[in-house]
This record gives sequence, structure tokens and C-alpha cells, in this order.
Amino acid sequence: MRSRLAKNIHGVLERFFPEKRLFLRSETETRFIRLKPETQLVAWTGCIVVVAWTIVATAILLMDSIGAGNFRAQAQRDQLTYEQRLNALSSERDARAGEAVAAQERFTSALQQISIMQSELLATEEKRRELETGLEVVQATLRDTMKAREDARAQLANLAAETEDTDVAAISKDAVGTVDLLANALAETAAERDMIAADAEFAIGHAQDMELELRLLQERNDQIFRQLEEAMLVSVEPLDEMFRAAGMNPESLINQVRRGYSGTGGPLTPLQFSTRGGTPDPDAERANGILSSMDRINLYRIAAEKAPFTIPVKSNFRFTSGFGQRWGRLHAGTDFAGPIGTPIYATADGVVTHAGWSSGYGRLIKIRHEFGIETRYAHLNSMDVTVGQRVSRDERIGAMGNSGRSTGPHLHYEVRVGGEPVNPMIYIRAGQDVF
Repeated sequence: MRSRLAKNIHGVLERFFPEKRLFLRSETETRFIRLKPETQLVAWTGCIVVVAWTIVATAILLMDSIGAGNFRAQAQRDQLTYEQRLNALSSERDARAGEAVAAQERFTSALQQISIMQSELLATEEKRRELETGLEVVQATLRDTMKAREDARAQLANLAAETEDTDVAAISKDAVGTVDLLANALAETAAERDMIAADAEFAIGHAQDMELELRLLQERNDQIFRQLEEAMLVSVEPLDEMFRAAGMNPESLINQVRRGYSGTGGPLTPLQFSTRGGTPDPDAERANGILSSMDRINLYRIAAEKAPFTIPVKSNFRFTSGFGQRWGRLHAGTDFAGPIGTPIYATADGVVTHAGWSSGYGRLIKIRHEFGIETRYAHLNSMDVTVGQRVSRDERIGAMGNSGRSTGPHLHYEVRVGGEPVNPMIYIRAGQDVF
């Protein structure tokens, strides 16, 4: 049965692949090779497989080439989009920085004007008090003079009545001398009264001029106070929003910074406004409110330097991967791609806690900041800091590289709060809205 089946198969193959002989002739002999139908079938099958594999491989290569071209074009378009967005962010950041500098200059100028006006107000108050004291002295002297004049008139009337009842010739020389003395005293008193009245009139007119000047100064102070209050409101609100956008409580943040700078004479020394021993007047309360806002801005400035609100890469770069799930795992930071050697900067004041090799991170720098915040800078090419070193915001700490598990030169940047990773772009965007 088996031989019959083999014969049938052989007969079928002979119809398509008849037996052939290949003669090999040399100088001394002639040989031949017999090509059976089965051998030819195997050879044809091998050729067909090779040709098919060649066609498939060529098609795959062509498809990969076309896909790579599309990917490069898409990557170029993405890069152009990122560069345009970066340029827009840079322009907006420069504009905000210019506005902040202008606001600071206006605030400094207004503060100087307040100081000058306060000095003028104190000097005016002293002059007013001196005038009030002078007026009281003039009024007392005038009252004494009027009383003396009335007494002199009464004495003169009494003398005149006595003269009518007595013979003129009998009046003694002493009485005549007394009358003359009283007349002279009365004349001098009248002259002094006129002089005092003129001085009093001058003092009253001068006091009215001083009151007008005080009103004008008060109106000017009120205008300056309004401008400063508006400037403080415009300056404080964006800072409040910046910290809230970063998930930080501004009040607890300020209290923590204040505890760290509570020494006398430091940047957060409580500001005082003299009330001259009495209750504060409205201007003093407004000035204290402005000074309180200034103190709050100063506290925010210190806090902003200790929290990572800046970007670690200042040169040209592109975002390649953001915070979130990637390939089923949490990507705990943001990637900034750029050339090897691109400078990397600290995003806030802090202390270096790690500067060395760390598994998949490659060359890694960790910086501990205030408020329980830590930043990480991974895949570096070089490190310019050591463990225990204090660094300031925007201080260079290393250079971008391709160390560790990395597919290309880039910086892997992380922000951790209380040991848990958070999206670094929350802090970066919050800072870009203000600085």
C-alpha cells in the first residue's frame, strides 16, 4: 500500500517535474547527476520561500522607512510647536518681570513720598501747636489788658466825681499827679492793646493759612495712600494665587517663614508707626495696613525663593514626557530634552542631600528645600555640587546627559512633597504666572 502511494505521488511529480540529468564532463571522464522529481520539488519550494521572504522583508523595510519619515516630520512639527510655545512663555515671563520691576520702582518712589509727607505733617503739627500756644498767650494778655483798662476807667470816673463835689483849687498836687499817671498808663495800655489786637489778627490769619495747607496735605496724603493700597493689592493677590495654585496654604506658609526670621533686626522685623502716645488716627492705620502688606510681600519673596517655582533648564529645550502614567507605570517627573552639556539649575534654595550614581536615574542630584519639598535632577552628564552644599535658586548644579536608563540626552526633573511625587509643572506654571 505504501509503495503504491509513493508510486502515485512519484507519477504526479513526474508530470510537473520530469526527471532530469545534469552531465559533468572533464578531460578524463564524464559524470552525471540525476535530478529526481522530489529533489526538484524541494529546490522549487526553497526558491519560492526565499523569494517570498525577500518580498516580505522588502515590504517591511519600505513600510518602516515611510513610517520613520512620517514620525520625523511629526517630531519636527512637535518641536516647532514646543519652540513657539516656549518663545511665547519666555516673552510673557519677560513682560511679567518688567511689570514687577516697574511696580517695585513705583512702590519705592511712593514710599519715599510717604516718608517726606510724614515729616512735613509732623513739622506742620508742631507749628500748629506753637501757634495755638501763642494765641492762648495773646488772648490771656488781651484779657489782662482789657481788665486793667476797665479798672483805670473806673478810677478815672471816681476821680471825676470827687472833683465835681470839691473846689478845683483845693485839689492837691498829689491828686493831679495821680490823674496824669493814670492818663499816661491808660494811653500806654490802649497802644499795647492795639498792638496785641494786630498780632492776634495776624496770628488768626496765619492759622487759617496753616489749616488750608494742612487740608491740602491731607488730600495729597489720601491720594498717595490710595495709590499705595491699590499697588499692594495688585502685588499681593498674584502671589496668593501662585501659592494656592501650587497646593500650598499661604497663611501657614507665611507663619512658617516668619518663625524662621523672627530675630530683631532681620528682614521680618515688625514695622511700627508712631501714634505719639494716643490712639492711631485713620492715616496711621492706613499706613500700618500698607506696611503690613509690604511685610507680607517680603515674606512671599522669601518663600518663593525656597519653593521650586522656576524651571531647571534655561537654554533651548523641548518637553518629551510629562508627569503621569506611562506604559502602565507612574512617570514621576517631567523630561526636558536638549544637547548633552546643557546647564541645569536649582529651582529653589536648599541643601544637596545626594550627588552620585543611582540605578536607573544615572547621575542624580537631590536637593532638600523648605516646606517638606525635595527636587531631583536625573540622567546628568556631570555634577557641579557635593552632598551637604547649600545652593541658591538659579544656581548651576550640573549638565544634561544620557546616563542611566535613558533613550537620549534629557533631564528627568521631579518634585516630591513629603516624599510623594507631584507634577512639577504645577509649580513651574504657577511661577510663570507671576515672575
